[in-house]
Amino acid sequence: MKAIVLVGGMGTRLRPLTWDTPKQMLPLVGTPIIEYVLSALGQQGVTDAVLSLGYLPDRFIEAYPDNVIAGVRVSYAVESEPLGTAGAIRFAAERAKIDETFLVFNGDVLSDLDLGRLLNFHRERRAAASISLHAVEDPSRFGVVPTMPDGQVVAFVEKPAREEAPTNLINAGAYLFEPSVLSRIESGRAVSVERETFPSLAREGALFALADSGYWLDTGTPATFLEATLDVLEGRNGHRGPRPTSIENGSWRHPSAFVSADAVLEHAVVDRDCVVAAHAELHGVILMPGSVVEAGARLNGAIVGPGAVIGAGARLEATCVVGPGERVEAGALLLGS
Repeated sequence: MKAIVLVGGMGTRLRPLTWDTPKQMLPLVGTPIIEYVLSALGQQGVTDAVLSLGYLPDRFIEAYPDNVIAGVRVSYAVESEPLGTAGAIRFAAERAKIDETFLVFNGDVLSDLDLGRLLNFHRERRAAASISLHAVEDPSRFGVVPTMPDGQVVAFVEKPAREEAPTNLINAGAYLFEPSVLSRIESGRAVSVERETFPSLAREGALFALADSGYWLDTGTPATFLEATLDVLEGRNGHRGPRPTSIENGSWRHPSAFVSADAVLEHAVVDRDCVVAAHAELHGVILMPGSVVEAGARLNGAIVGPGAVIGAGARLEATCVVGPGERVEAGALLLGS
């Protein structure tokens, strides 16, 4: 099967980490998020994927010059201007000359979606498009999808107030499309699949949805990025995707990193060329490549960007995000959001 992977967003919720790096290229326990995504899709039968690019496209193209990511053949569709989610899908599908049922997948989602089950459901319903759903406690950040008993979508409610949501089943960012849907997406302007294409299909009874109970996580915020890291360290990220080696006592360090014997690591990631000095404490922390934690600093639930320095004795609480190359002064106290 062919897939379109949407990776064109600017990652504003993860700034300042995403000023110079697309969010799907951020390292998750030493491996870019996009490799987790495509590894999981490859294990579900996806052989070819088109990356729909808009923001910093060269970061992807330069990182994978052989056009293979996690065993999946990839090509690139680079938007010259933002086309919206539906516009991006049409643009990428036309560039790749897709003429059969295809998958659309959000590139910042980690999932062990049962694609075969969704495909069978899609074909049995003779749907124009099918959405994978996932149950969440608070649906207000997502598109909520109430359905009939047979899975026909009744409505597509984008980001309702929590108390007004008709269901807790949300759009999980995985769709099956028939090529006929592409002609419904107007060209030459930005088109939203969530606000335009899906509601239109729902009104015609051509949109179906199926709940999937597997692992699912949107990694697009500092809190969920930290959650994804902990899930990988603990082996809770489903059964698909890269498997980091050398996880010891719930933490991972790159072979090139230096960690003092007097430092304390608990559910921490210490990436390439990092330095952790004596008596530093890291609890639920991500250190990106080249960052430094000086003596006696204490970090709890923080993310430290590439090349950043945390001064001696500084204290960072959840959910602090330190940008690339920044320096936190010695003894400083930073409280996150």
